[in-house]
Amino acid sequence: MGYRLQLTPNLRSSAVTVAICDRFPNHLVADGVFVVSCKSRWENLTDNGAMNRNAISLPIIMSLCLRASLAMGKDDAPEVSYFADKQRGWFWYEVLSEPVKKSQPETQADQEKPKPDSKPPSVVKAEIEPKTQAHPSAEPQPLSSAWLKQNLEHYLNQAIDDPSPENVAAFYYLQRVMMDKAERFTNAARYVVMSDPQLDETVRRPVATYAANEANHQASVVAEQALKAIAAQAGILFFFRSDCPYCHVQAPILAMLENAYGFKIYPVSLDGLPMPNGFFSQFKRDNGQAAMLGVEQTPALFLMKPPKQIVPLAQGALSLEEVTGRILLAAKEAGWIDASQYQTTQGIRNTPMLLPAAGSISPAVTQDPLSLIQALQRSAQRGNTP
Repeated sequence: MGYRLQLTPNLRSSAVTVAICDRFPNHLVADGVFVVSCKSRWENLTDNGAMNRNAISLPIIMSLCLRASLAMGKDDAPEVSYFADKQRGWFWYEVLSEPVKKSQPETQADQEKPKPDSKPPSVVKAEIEPKTQAHPSAEPQPLSSAWLKQNLEHYLNQAIDDPSPENVAAFYYLQRVMMDKAERFTNAARYVVMSDPQLDETVRRPVATYAANEANHQASVVAEQALKAIAAQAGILFFFRSDCPYCHVQAPILAMLENAYGFKIYPVSLDGLPMPNGFFSQFKRDNGQAAMLGVEQTPALFLMKPPKQIVPLAQGALSLEEVTGRILLAAKEAGWIDASQYQTTQGIRNTPMLLPAAGSISPAVTQDPLSLIQALQRSAQRGNTP
């Protein structure tokens, strides 16, 4: 497809207007206009000196015109110029509209399928209204906690929008009612809790400073006795690597555990080399035990009780307190110490726990508060412990 270039001189300024005209063979239109400044007037372009000075400008003009004509000739519909839509800017992640899917003609099988009955809204409403009228929603009694929860915000908004003395006073009176109800409940709750040892948390764990210190002391004494009893029948399996820095700092902790409670440490080297700090130089090489126990990270600790009981403790570095706590928990879960002894090691007095079995209380019992309390008390008196 051909194009004709038209050069038009401007006699009042040193500029040349270049136009791309009549695109053949479709129609005659001006597709683009470029203005290029020159150092001499149009009449001086015939001079050799002027031609030499503009010898570089003319090829650039021709190249720009050719590129513009090729870009505009790709599509008959002209693209929207950036300057006509510059408010949009450049959006790197602009969401494009999804193409409209053409509706496929219905097949004969689809046309033969029975369509569901579409009832008018009036019929549907007539069918729904009797059901809603049969079970009307009961409004809460005025000044009850449910009523205050629903309406207190309304009175607040009313006082904010129209702060008349009556509206503001009405809101604050209702707020006073809620506060007095809360105070009455708090006093009743304190009396109920202090009169029932099953509900009083200070029975399980005292909060007074002197009593809490004594509970901690008793917990440490019982924990030391339990750890020594566990150490007499179980040991610690310790997997390490010679190049593992966490193994190097875990080794002194295990040495302290061995000296304090008498645990036997069984070190196993995964790479067959000793640790550079000299701890546990008498070790065994791994012969598949790590893979069998699922060791993925080092240091890895396992509580081992002959002949076949092995309980995982950790795969990572632990403090001495964390190690002893996990040993006690693992021993309790394995049945090596009873639940009451473990509870004492945590600084908590051994009290029955409310753990009724599922289905042990009937729905009728839950409707009567006194019957519900008695049923829960009986479940606790049966000696339920963690």
